[in-house]
Amino acid sequence: MNLDACQPMTDDLGVLETAALLRELTAGLIAVADFDQALDRLVRIARDAVPGVDCCGFTALRAGEPAGVAASDPHRAELDDLRHGPDTPALTAIRRREMIIAGGLVDETRWPVWSARARALGVRGVISAPVDVDEQVIGAINLYAQSPEALTPSHQLTAMLLAEHAGLLLAAVRDRERASAHADQLDNALLAEGVVGQAVGVIMTQRGCPAPEALGVLRSAAASLAIPLREVAERLVLTVSRPRDN
Repeated sequence: MNLDACQPMTDDLGVLETAALLRELTAGLIAVADFDQALDRLVRIARDAVPGVDCCGFTALRAGEPAGVAASDPHRAELDDLRHGPDTPALTAIRRREMIIAGGLVDETRWPVWSARARALGVRGVISAPVDVDEQVIGAINLYAQSPEALTPSHQLTAMLLAEHAGLLLAAVRDRERASAHADQLDNALLAEGVVGQAVGVIMTQRGCPAPEALGVLRSAAASLAIPLREVAERLVLTVSRPRDN
């Protein structure tokens, strides 16, 4: 049997697995508008989709300060949490802006305290890849293995592609999060306005629905009639305030 002829099939399988991972990651994060939820999905998808990886974590910094972690295995979340000590592969990857690889943690001297904790939790190998999200948030995705031999050169390529793709998706999540917060501010401002607030109150009473849903009804009416929201509110308030003929 010609072993060389079989090699392209192995390479193709690695490419297909990585492509499937990136597709699944895109599908899982494309509509998420909460950053913490996105991180949770990211680490779980990566853990399940990358062969040889037993758990996955994410270390996030905002404006240079620890801004949370996510871990596919809650029992190992401390490995990603800088509050347990800043001397970690993740922080090294973030500071150096390069992938950090430790195939065997038994003799690892770069992070002695962290490595001891990792070994106690059954981790023997780690790859940490830096992730650029936006101008405020950066981080690192961490792939852990129970065997140092489990992390191969193909895992390094996968980690690099995963980090680049995750950065783009997380940046979009942050944009949606900011847009949602801005929309909430606008909604609150509208509800505080006299006539709009009164109209929302009327709809809430008529339909028995909460304020956000009532405001949505008002917006839909404005869009359907192609007139400003405030004018729709004024008409509604005027209509219900008119005395009815006996």
